[in-house]
Amino acid sequence: MSNTHDIRPGQSIELLKELHILTRDGKMNQDSRRKLKQVYHLFQFIEPLLKSLKEDGRDISLVDHGAGKSYLGFILYDLFFKDLGDRSHIYGIETREQLVLHTRELAQRLGFARGMSFLNLSVAQATESVELPPTVDIVTALHACDTATDDAIRFALRKQARYIVVVPCCQAEVAAALRRNKQQAMGDPLSEIWRHPLHTREFGSQVTNVLRCLQLEAHGYQVSVTELVGWEHSMKNELIIAQYKNAPQRRAAERLNAMLDRIGLQELKTRFFAPEA
Repeated sequence: MSNTHDIRPGQSIELLKELHILTRDGKMNQDSRRKLKQVYHLFQFIEPLLKSLKEDGRDISLVDHGAGKSYLGFILYDLFFKDLGDRSHIYGIETREQLVLHTRELAQRLGFARGMSFLNLSVAQATESVELPPTVDIVTALHACDTATDDAIRFALRKQARYIVVVPCCQAEVAAALRRNKQQAMGDPLSEIWRHPLHTREFGSQVTNVLRCLQLEAHGYQVSVTELVGWEHSMKNELIIAQYKNAPQRRAAERLNAMLDRIGLQELKTRFFAPEA
């Protein structure tokens, strides 16, 4: 059975076959349909941001961290960037060399290489790399594991990104810090929220994203948090979108530091950092 009704108008069928979302005879299995639905849903959130930037008459620079096989980057390029006819560019950042080589070769084969680059770098290396522009418009990180989301946010802050779009994944660092410092926090009745190990993990995941939102607000971003797709499709489902408004929020910085102190996460102040007053 053909699955063309699941595919957006203008989408390259050849690209979807190369990404193994479609089989060579144009079919799609349930897992591929779920993956495509997630990427399309994220595209619906990103497309208005891209249009807003184009209304300003600018060439758009988008950096995708933890790009992997670059499903997001390729589909963004195919549906939006390839018809712009300007110098807009997508940069895919990935630490696994084989994936970088594969995506470079695929971009060449599809004729996308003019507007796409794939760099074999860590986020820290990308921050300093001369292969990336000094400022960027949009930073994305889709299911970047554990601290990789925070590294992407740090990169975005350094690069003065206009928009930041992240879907965090497997946030273990905060839960580990909560476990290490549980004794010192036990005097606070609210520590009951994370006393049991299962709750420590769940609360750690929740509070990680709360701290990220406060950090972004403290740096002058307006933040919205929503679900990416229904829970039946993915448990890693929280979508954080931040737009720079050039209005550092002192209250957000104070709340961020107060939270870190209250729940015993002082050691993470260098990660969830507020701007200096």
